[in-house]
Amino acid sequence: MMFGPRTRRRFLAFPLALVLGPLASQQASAADIDSIHFLIPGGAGGGWDGTARGTGEALIKAGIVGKATYENMSGGGGGKAIGYLIENARSSHGTLMVNSTPIVIRSLTKRFPQNFRDLTMVAGTIGDYAAFVVKKNSSINSFKDLVAAYKAAPRKVAIGGGSVPGGMDHLVAALAMEAAGEDPTKVKYIPYDAGGKAMAALLSGEIQALSTGFSEAVGMAQAGEAKIIGVTAAKRVPAYADAPTLKEQGYDAEFVNWRGFFAAPGLPQDQREKYIAALGKMYETPEWEAVRARNGWVNIYHPGEEFTAFLEKQERVISNLMKKLGFL
Repeated sequence: MMFGPRTRRRFLAFPLALVLGPLASQQASAADIDSIHFLIPGGAGGGWDGTARGTGEALIKAGIVGKATYENMSGGGGGKAIGYLIENARSSHGTLMVNSTPIVIRSLTKRFPQNFRDLTMVAGTIGDYAAFVVKKNSSINSFKDLVAAYKAAPRKVAIGGGSVPGGMDHLVAALAMEAAGEDPTKVKYIPYDAGGKAMAALLSGEIQALSTGFSEAVGMAQAGEAKIIGVTAAKRVPAYADAPTLKEQGYDAEFVNWRGFFAAPGLPQDQREKYIAALGKMYETPEWEAVRARNGWVNIYHPGEEFTAFLEKQERVISNLMKKLGFL
């Protein structure tokens, strides 16, 4: 069921309240939430950060949520925040943690002991393509140029990312290089703590290219700091139509990174349903469409048990891919 904009409660004179009471109670939807605290497992400037803040922005502007706060908790490729949410479950019922494909990857590689089943599944909300970017003044102008530079001197071409070795940004780089006919296990990958630090490394010349989310790449390109040389979409994305896909350059590599929200284990079912309803309601608002279009995200709403089934399927797919690429 989809709902309209949030109805704000007003104090009514006694006779009017008697007349409008039933209507007012219907309008005060269970999806309306006073506040949400967003827990972000990485630093500022990364995909998790942008997703949490963009979602909070839309929820508040649409009147679905009254207030949103944000907490960046870097460490362990997201493991620190997951552990914190589990350890403080009873006091964290007002918290939603953003996460994405790495929660599956890192549990498969045993980088941390928990996995998504240890949390309360709320909803998968968006998909974000991956992209490769280089500095604005780089001599590399396409992914073909990057492959040529790699072929000429493999150890001199470093590709960075905001995830650990074997993590999503590394996986995407390996996938693309495999599509180019190279050994994916020999790509020189430099890990950074979230996208912001990886971007800084690119701009300083520490790395030659950056594997990152498309939305972060768009922000860099629009700021005039970088060039997007390849996107893992099947066709160009309207949010930044100047960015070429890997496919159109002759490399058969596609990838979309889901992002979504989790809550503490043991969250009461009625609270979980409020979160699910609030996120579902958000999709019908122009405020959300503005945020989504600005970032080039794809709507992939998987609420509740659908989210669990979606992640279990992805776990199988990613496991097979990582074994193929030599990461498992």
